[in-house]
Amino acid sequence: MTTSLTGRVALVAGATRGAGRQIAVQLGAVGATVYATGRSSRAGRSEMDRPETIEETAELVTAAGGTGIAVRTDHLVHDEVRALVERIDAEQGRLDVLVNDVWGADPLITWEKPVWEQPLDAGFRTLRLAVETHVITSHFALPLMIRRPGGLVVEIGDGTKAYNDHNYRLSVFYDLAKTSVNRLAFSWAHELKEYDGTAVALSPGWLRSEAMLEHFGVTEANWRDGAAKDPHFLISETPAFVGRAVAALAADPDRARWSGQSVSAGELAKVYGFTDVDGSQPDAFRYISEVVDAGRPADVTGYR
Repeated sequence: MTTSLTGRVALVAGATRGAGRQIAVQLGAVGATVYATGRSSRAGRSEMDRPETIEETAELVTAAGGTGIAVRTDHLVHDEVRALVERIDAEQGRLDVLVNDVWGADPLITWEKPVWEQPLDAGFRTLRLAVETHVITSHFALPLMIRRPGGLVVEIGDGTKAYNDHNYRLSVFYDLAKTSVNRLAFSWAHELKEYDGTAVALSPGWLRSEAMLEHFGVTEANWRDGAAKDPHFLISETPAFVGRAVAALAADPDRARWSGQSVSAGELAKVYGFTDVDGSQPDAFRYISEVVDAGRPADVTGYR
């Protein structure tokens, strides 16, 4: 399905865990050199206060067949992002793929409360982490990318534009964050066009991240047991699925056909033929629209 990315250089901003970690790993699996960045390292945790580290991610990239390089970076700090890009330039002289996956706002979200009941400091911190980081990273990284034609930027969010345009995402700040990320890909596509660059907004479906598995009290080995808590959990997917979507885009010489668009991993799987680790192709947002939002009983038949 995916041809080799040997010789290509990727920056996965926000690669500590979840989608970002597996995007880095799947790029490594097809030979890429991947800079994995984030705030959680063996030297200390971010405000997420979770055990995963960027060093672990880099080791997984290398074990998968690529070259993983961990660089602790706070993507809100201009000097740190500038130094990161200068290091990539000095060590590699190129940047082919930029994945903006920085998030880190899980502890800050207040769900299903109107704006007048929302804590403003936490809400604006969410927007800084989820949107401002992506702009800062692009500001410093894209000048390196456009030295060579054909670069790829992937904005990772939650929900395609088609879905988010018609569905409120349960918190004004979360809603703003996730709709903004989709728009950023549209903006980057416009700005990169004259450099033969491509920008795509990509959403995983119901992601079985480390935190989600913990929430359901399961492991990846017995994840289906989570259906006892929510039967719709059976449509969920591993982070490797969206990772393989990014790898497929990066290896596609005709990837410009996607530029400016907002797509899901499930949609791309149908085009490129990749699967999740269990061999299935979960189409989560079609399922959510046609089954969950329609109030139908849980049944993933025909959706994975």
